[in-house]
Amino acid sequence: MTLQQLKYMITVAEKGSITEAAKELFLSQPSLSGAIKEVENEAKTVIFNRCRAGVALTMEGMEFLGYARQVVQQMELLESRYIENQPEKQRFCISTQHYTFAANAFVELVKQFGQERYEFILNET
Repeated sequence: MTLQQLKYMITVAEKGSITEAAKELFLSQPSLSGAIKEVENEAKTVIFNRCRAGVALTMEGMEFLGYARQVVQQMELLESRYIENQPEKQRFCISTQHYTFAANAFVELVKQFGQERYEFILNET
């Protein structure tokens, strides 16, 4: 399976329809259906349940899609770091108990400094 096929699977899952995903991806519906079938055959599992209303993920499909998203995100990180030569973002992480004032302050911080240079993480316990 290819990275492009994984992106197709993610788009189909997000749209809930092969037809709608094909429109967004500028593909024909039969081509996209064929790509999905190839991935399902290669993975030896059914990822989508098909019906007239669209598609729904199977339990195995949910797990598969979790891994597919991780692979695509890692590839995007590689591309942004080494191909697009974007500087690595600084990570800013806060751990706190669940307090509304802390969450509100965190949101204001993100608004003030933006997400172009920093990766913000809020861990509430």
